[in-house]
This record gives sequence, C-alpha cells and structure tokens, in this order.
Amino acid sequence: MPYDVTLIPGDGTGPEITEATRRVLEATGVQFTWHVHQAGLEVFEKQGTVLPDEVIESIKQTKVGLKGPITTPVGKGFRSANVALRKSLDLYANLRPAKSYPGLRSRYENVNLIIVRENTEDLYAGIEYQKGSPEMAELLDFIHRTTNAHLSEESAISIKFISVPASRRIVKFAFEYARANNRKKVTAVHKANIMKFSDGLFLAVAQEVAKDYPDIQFEDRIVDNMCMQLVQKPELYDVLVLPNLYGDILSDLSAGLIGGLGVAPGANIGAEYAVFEPVHGSAPKYAGQNKVNPMAMMFSGVLMLRHLGEKEAANRLENAMAAVIAEGKSVTYDLKPRPDDPTAVGTSQVADAIIAKLKAI
Repeated sequence: MPYDVTLIPGDGTGPEITEATRRVLEATGVQFTWHVHQAGLEVFEKQGTVLPDEVIESIKQTKVGLKGPITTPVGKGFRSANVALRKSLDLYANLRPAKSYPGLRSRYENVNLIIVRENTEDLYAGIEYQKGSPEMAELLDFIHRTTNAHLSEESAISIKFISVPASRRIVKFAFEYARANNRKKVTAVHKANIMKFSDGLFLAVAQEVAKDYPDIQFEDRIVDNMCMQLVQKPELYDVLVLPNLYGDILSDLSAGLIGGLGVAPGANIGAEYAVFEPVHGSAPKYAGQNKVNPMAMMFSGVLMLRHLGEKEAANRLENAMAAVIAEGKSVTYDLKPRPDDPTAVGTSQVADAIIAKLKAI
C-alpha cells in the first residue's frame, strides 16, 4: 500500500528542490500517493491567504506532509505560513538533527546532535502590544500597579509564556526520541538563573520528567553557556530540548557546525500529524535556475521515511546522500571548496547522482 503524503512545493526555489526530493524518495522503492497543494506568496496574491484551508485539510487526511520552503515577506501584515501550519495542526515539537558527513566544509567532525524545540509558546506565540495602543496603555498601568516598575510609554511589549503542559510534552518527546533512537543523554537548555518563573518552570518540569527515564542521562545548561559549549566541544552533547526562542537560535547554530542550512533538515511533529521541511528559506532570486542545494529537503525526506517506519529505506537514502557528499563531484556550488567551482552541478543533477547511488547499494 502506498503512503498518502501531502506535498507542498512552496515557492521560490521550493518547487525545484521538492521535485528532486520526490524523485529520490520514489527511488528508494517506497510507494507514495502525493496529494499536491500550493501555499505561499503566489497563493496569497491570488487567494488572500498564504495557507489555504485545503492544505490543512489534506494534512489532516494524510497525517503526513512534505513541504518546500515558503516566502514570508517582511512587514506585509500576515504571519508566516510555517507558523500558521504549526498552530493549526498543533505541531508542538520541532525536530532539527545536526549531523556532520565527510565532505562537508566545516571546522568540526563527528557532530551528531538532535535539537528538540518547543513550537507553540514562548515569545513566538505572537502575543504583542503595539506602542501607543490603548491596550498597551492598560498593560503599562497594570505593570506599574503590580510591580511598581515604570516602563516607557514609547515601548512595545511581547509576552513570553511557558506552561507546565507544553513543557512536559516537549521534554517527554525529547526523552522518548532519545530512547527510540538509542541516544544516551538529554540536555535541557534554559535561562532560569534570570527568568526564574518562566524558564524556571521549564527547568523544573524537565527535572521532573527526567525521573521517568532513569536509563537516559539528564543535565541542564544555561543557554548562553550552551552556545559556547557547542562551539568548543559539540561532541559532548546528544539531544537538546529547549523553549521556542532558544531552540530557534541554537538549531541554526548547530546547522553552522555541520556546513550550513543547505544540509539541515527539519520536522514539525504533533500528536496526530507531522510535516517535514528544510529549514532554509525559499531563495527566490535563484528560482528556476536549477542551482540550489536540495540536500536539506532530502534529509527531511529521510526523517519522513523513519517517521513512516521505513527505516531500511531511510538508511539507504541517507547512505546514498552521504556517498555523494563524500565523493564531492555531483554537488551544488555551496558544497564545493569554492562557490565559483565550474564543476558544480544543478539541483536535478544532485538527484540523479543520489538515485544512481541508491541503485548501486
């Protein structure tokens, strides 16, 4: 039986890397029925929304989505389609592996990290008060009455909130992932020394959940120290679990340890649904040029295969990709020693090379 998967090509370079990823996934021998739906800037211009209802409904039917990057213009009055998708489907866990492969240009070797980021709360929940608004005036008055703090009327305020239920389920997700994938340690990352109530709550819940997993080592790190630790000795860490904002920052830092966003996959997972996507942007200036690196989306496809229980196919695809990277011939310009290397190949040629490796494995 083929797997039903909602396929969202995205915009900019999204359609090109999505097509390349579809080809390599099908080359594994796993069968798919693709339910193709459009989202993003072009859809907004036609329908007035970046995320049509039919996209959400399709994922609710298939339970699984594979998504290309989507453009979110700055300051245009609507929120990211990615954020809307996560909220609509309660995709509370953002999974970001950072794994180094021979052939990638990096100062580090043998990095193998898993970032587990809480996706629904913290400063990214979008609860903000605009400077000069009546609501802002009420909030400033309330803050003054309850804390005796005088904040400037020229302020804007964003609310950081962290709850027990959301913290518990994300930490539990991190431990369950560690156990299922033979990981040895979970590190909770926070700033509880300063934000004693919000981050302090996250840490307290993490410590409580950790007691249910005596087979997995648990520790915690303050976020700024964690950044230094990852730069100095990333090999000491395994699974990191973090609130939303810190998770966003450290996942990009971790991508930098392994060669950049071009090889950084991502997954957004909830209790019922999962959406797999590269973490880089849509790079619209390169659209239609058959130039950009499709590996991040392909590695996201590897995550999807594992989520579907197709571990053997996932391992074969990952090994084929690793072989192409190590060989260094059929890779895009960003994986060459110099970006102007004339031997760099295009998006579709990367897919061709990986498919050839799959056939040889």
